[in-house]
Amino acid sequence: MLRVLPYLLRNSSKTTLQSLFYQRTLASSNHLFSKGIFSKYEHLFQQHELCFFVRYISGSASSPSLSIWRRKKEMGKEGLIVAKELKRLRSNPVRLDRYMRSQVSRLLKSDLLAVLAEFQRQDQVFLCMKLYEVVRKEIWYRPDMFFYRDMLMMLARNKKVDEAKRVWEDLKREEVLFDQHTFGDIMRAFLDSGLPSEAMDIYDEMRRSPDPPISLPFRVILKGLLPYPELREKVKDDFLELFPDMIVYDPPEDLFEDQERRRESEDE
Repeated sequence: MLRVLPYLLRNSSKTTLQSLFYQRTLASSNHLFSKGIFSKYEHLFQQHELCFFVRYISGSASSPSLSIWRRKKEMGKEGLIVAKELKRLRSNPVRLDRYMRSQVSRLLKSDLLAVLAEFQRQDQVFLCMKLYEVVRKEIWYRPDMFFYRDMLMMLARNKKVDEAKRVWEDLKREEVLFDQHTFGDIMRAFLDSGLPSEAMDIYDEMRRSPDPPISLPFRVILKGLLPYPELREKVKDDFLELFPDMIVYDPPEDLFEDQERRRESEDE
């Protein structure tokens, strides 16, 4: 029985598997009990194949999977061809649009997401925005926090304010809610790119969010605000109001102390 379980898993429906499993288990148990040797073979039921089968039947193996935007994205052959052709045609709007309609729309979901992720990694802003529109029109598309996070962080790295505002309007329209950690990461990306005004707009959204505030994102933001002392004081006041029992260390003083220690160690 144990030897055929992998084959059954691949070739039978869940309902059929349940029925077969129960019948065979009952027959096997009756036989073993009748022979008085159940305890001798009890260890067989601990084998990996049977345990996996039981999990499959009970439904735990079909627990909700990760968001498609958090999975590892591996590009297939079709995706590689499309990515190469899109980069070749990006300077020709007419041919690019024709290719988008004829080829990109035919990509499998996995390849489309992999191409988008690769263009984000390469900071191909123009092509990312093209694929962004394609993805949002797909029948399988569902608004997702990680989809918008990746787009905003890519746009922040490249200082594309207008595109970022457009994406932000889309996510607001689709009622996508960021958690506090994601707010902190996105705001830090804008600060590191020298866009404090846009970062503070996101901070205002963070403060209005229904998600309960937590301290770590504030610390990430405070560190990113070091070049902007006035803005940092505002966020620091909010932090101390929200978390009165916590202490905010002044990073410039810490950095100065670290420099002093480094000089002393070099002298020694």
